[in-house]
Amino acid sequence: MRVRLYAYTYQSGVPPGCREVEMLSATEQFSKERAPCGKLRGGARHREDDDAGLVIDDMTYDCGCRRIRHEFHDGSVRIRTVRHNGKVLMDERSADFEA
Repeated sequence: MRVRLYAYTYQSGVPPGCREVEMLSATEQFSKERAPCGKLRGGARHREDDDAGLVIDDMTYDCGCRRIRHEFHDGSVRIRTVRHNGKVLMDERSADFEA
């Protein structure tokens, strides 16, 4: 599936100085992966990629745990891991992060 996103939300077209970006978006189900809480659970993985450096990878487990990984255009990466009870287990940001 291809969706069109803009650099900023704007009510009437693309604002000056911004460009239209085409992103690839995919959601798929998975089964029996180890969730951040330690249990084997299924869930859904949503991934978006604009082929210019922005990558969003969001895994949501059936128990409610989440793993979120964002790679930005400047090369920096943010990884956040949250248990189903809302406790943040990891929240890392780095330009030199290699996962």
